[in-house]
Amino acid sequence: MNGLVDWLRGDLSTAGRIWSALAPALILVAYFVVGLLIYGVRCALRGPYRDQEMEARGSSVLVGMWIRLYFAWVSRPLWIALCRSGIPASSVTTLSFLLAVASGVSLGAGRFALGGWLYIFSGILDHMDGRLARATGTQSSGGAALDSVLDRCSDGAVLIGFAWFYRDSWVLLAVLTAMLGTYLVSYIRARGEGLGVKMTVGLMQRPERILYMGFAAAMSPVLEAVLVPGDPHPIHHLAVVGLVLLAVSTNLTALRRFLHLLTALGRNPLGGWFHAGRGGLLRSQVAAGMATAADFLLVVALVTGAGIFPWFSTMIGCVLGAVVNFSVSRVWAFKNVDSLVPQASRYVFVSLTSALLNGGGVGVLLLLPALDYRIAWVLVRAVVALAWNYPLHRDYVFSAKPSSLNDRGARVSGSSE
Repeated sequence: MNGLVDWLRGDLSTAGRIWSALAPALILVAYFVVGLLIYGVRCALRGPYRDQEMEARGSSVLVGMWIRLYFAWVSRPLWIALCRSGIPASSVTTLSFLLAVASGVSLGAGRFALGGWLYIFSGILDHMDGRLARATGTQSSGGAALDSVLDRCSDGAVLIGFAWFYRDSWVLLAVLTAMLGTYLVSYIRARGEGLGVKMTVGLMQRPERILYMGFAAAMSPVLEAVLVPGDPHPIHHLAVVGLVLLAVSTNLTALRRFLHLLTALGRNPLGGWFHAGRGGLLRSQVAAGMATAADFLLVVALVTGAGIFPWFSTMIGCVLGAVVNFSVSRVWAFKNVDSLVPQASRYVFVSLTSALLNGGGVGVLLLLPALDYRIAWVLVRAVVALAWNYPLHRDYVFSAKPSSLNDRGARVSGSSE
């Protein structure tokens, strides 16, 4: 009884921390290993197991179709029990959400083993609710909306728990980044499917997130008990690794889905970027490099050779760099020698706004006290060059048919007639 009270209070010995994390894992491993042997015999005798709903969802590198089908088969006992119980699918959805909330509270309190396993069980129930509704003929638009909303709330509850635990650590940044990626993955999928585009691409979809993050949290106390057995509040290194990987993979998945969506809608933002021909990113960056070299050499010559003040030399160098970049881009990078004055005025506009974005961006990043100004300069310069300068040079400054405000206004007024 005293041991049970200690477990409920979280006052565990090293051995208790290990077994509280390993006991559910050992039970599940035993079940899945025995199930794997039976599944192998079943497939050898009757052929591959088929599950139309699971196959329709697709697979990923992290969780392939074979693993998904095996999970669908091995979880059939729970599935059959739910079907025979008569419990409404909406109640299963609600139970999945409640378990996720309990997981978030447990994680925030530092009970990572409990929080991780609750998250995994929440995911198992989430896998079942929609199938249960379709099998019992009770599916509805309201049920689908409830499931989608509570899924997002479940993800938020778990990540808020992590954020609370790591609120005084750098890991909080990884948690917030993972939260952003998680919601972008779901939103882009919903937006894409609303536009008629099937969205199953990406590494870290929701089943993968639940499996890997839940397991990392559940097993982290075991590693901490080995590394820092006397620490009552360890950092949980395995969970930190999982959160960092989740932050990176979810945002990469969101980016891949976003590009897939734009491509499917006929607007690929990367189309034509990576080539050596006219209008490509390579030529644009060569022109920028030549301008930077000319700028630097002139500044050095004026300061060291002519004794001109560095600040005034820098201003002259910037003017030369702008002239070189404009000239090389005009006759070589984009090969557009239309009217000089309108083209030059557009170039000046882009250059001035670029200078403001670069200066403002560096100023904002330097609000972070530990960031070196050179790193801030490189980061901001790269982002502005790729996200602002190059697209505008390609589609606005040196475009074959730049659209002016008057042209757009004429088209809009003409289309309304």
